[in-house]
Amino acid sequence: MVGDQVRRFRPRAALRTIPLAAGLATLIVHLLANPHYGFFRDELYFVICGFRPAWGYVDQPPVVPLLAAGSQLFGHSLFLLRAVPALFAAACVYTTCLLVVELGGGAFAEFFAALVAAVTPVLMHFGTTITTDIVGLWLWPLAALLALRIVKGADPRWWLAVGAIVGVALESKYSVVFFAAALIVGLMLVPQRRALATPWFAAAVVLAAAIALPNFAWQASHGYPIWTLLRDADEFKNAQLSPLQYVATQLMIVHPLLVPVSVVGLVALLRRSDARFLGIAYIVLILQMIALRGKDYYPGDVYPILIAPGAVAIEAWTRRARWWRPALAAYVLVAGIVLVPLLMPVLPERTMSAYDRLAQTMLAREVSLAKSERTRIGSLPPDWADMHGWRELAALVAQIYDSLPPAQRAQAAILASNYGEASAIDFFGSEYGLPPALSGHNQYWMWGTRGYTGNVVIDVHGECRRDAHLFRVHRVVARFSNPWGRPFENGFPISICEGISTPLAALWPKLRSYN
Repeated sequence: MVGDQVRRFRPRAALRTIPLAAGLATLIVHLLANPHYGFFRDELYFVICGFRPAWGYVDQPPVVPLLAAGSQLFGHSLFLLRAVPALFAAACVYTTCLLVVELGGGAFAEFFAALVAAVTPVLMHFGTTITTDIVGLWLWPLAALLALRIVKGADPRWWLAVGAIVGVALESKYSVVFFAAALIVGLMLVPQRRALATPWFAAAVVLAAAIALPNFAWQASHGYPIWTLLRDADEFKNAQLSPLQYVATQLMIVHPLLVPVSVVGLVALLRRSDARFLGIAYIVLILQMIALRGKDYYPGDVYPILIAPGAVAIEAWTRRARWWRPALAAYVLVAGIVLVPLLMPVLPERTMSAYDRLAQTMLAREVSLAKSERTRIGSLPPDWADMHGWRELAALVAQIYDSLPPAQRAQAAILASNYGEASAIDFFGSEYGLPPALSGHNQYWMWGTRGYTGNVVIDVHGECRRDAHLFRVHRVVARFSNPWGRPFENGFPISICEGISTPLAALWPKLRSYN
């Protein structure tokens, strides 16, 4: 009898231990790999937004800016900033393991799902830098896990937890609306729709709306700038993908060599009566993204929900041929490691540049399919390039600012062409005593002229050259060299402009750029 109790205890203990161990291992890998190169353009922007707390911003809800700013409360620290996405990556892997257990998987399924989730490109990349996707990395699978438990008979009061999760995710990125809608549609199309027929589900909807309301009220009070941004980005920035191309990009962001796990997982979900609604939800989500012409990575946080049942099915298939298991784990590990330099900033720049050229050559057709923005490619992949040059830019602007006579310096405004440049000047400029930067890009436009007349302007990247007659004097005083940066962020002019013909406040509405 004691032996039977020991045998029952050991598997249960393993099922509890593996998620923690997998999450911890993921955290350690990201903590070691993430903090390289430098601060990413968007990370600087999030920090600056977070230091000006609001219920919303032109291009994102408030949670991610607050997380980014919170990591920098005690000074500049790339390690602490990148620890934030590392924690969410670890939570994602942990929750994926819990989904495996809920679906009846054993120790190998947990281990295999954790490994696949950890090296799946879109999930790994979300865990590398602070973006608006990091919170969903954990909360989307967690919402699915709780919904699955409710469908299987758990207390319906857990709907309140799901509502809170959706609400917080909404304060992080709006795309969770489509995921939540897909979950509801999935449930309505299966017999378990009765799980929705409870006042606790209605209360959950109200709770999610209440949590998200402050941000939606902010958007409404400012004329819904997010809609203008999405419309302009769709027209001028984002590549247009056909439905077939969009599906192809999903294969790329999940890894062509690892996508069979997700495909198996989708089929397994559709074949299970208790979890079919999750498979339907995935299909509905992708159809929504195709119809709305979303970027390829927008549904990325959903993939742990496919990886978990895929691992459970593979565990069942290999039960009588267990020698397959180490081979499959090795296959996943090798396939994942091959793409690590493209997903984590771990290689020196010259080595990374050569590696990227090799990858571009080998995956030329697939990369062209997966390209979601119309951008020029430089020596490094765009995200890695955008981690270079920001401190140097602030130092150069400070040098120009300090060279001005005191009377001019007292009224000099620093005008940047985009939020990356403006955020870098603000973030690093405190070390040089620079005043806050101005820009017409996204949230910076909404912050306005900060009282500057525009009579003296340090023009970063030629913003003032839109109108040759705007200033009495316009002279180029430097060119910014940033060889590892994006092509458009290398070699641009920095000018000193004097004698504005139209007050900057009157000119400001024309400088707005939402994209």
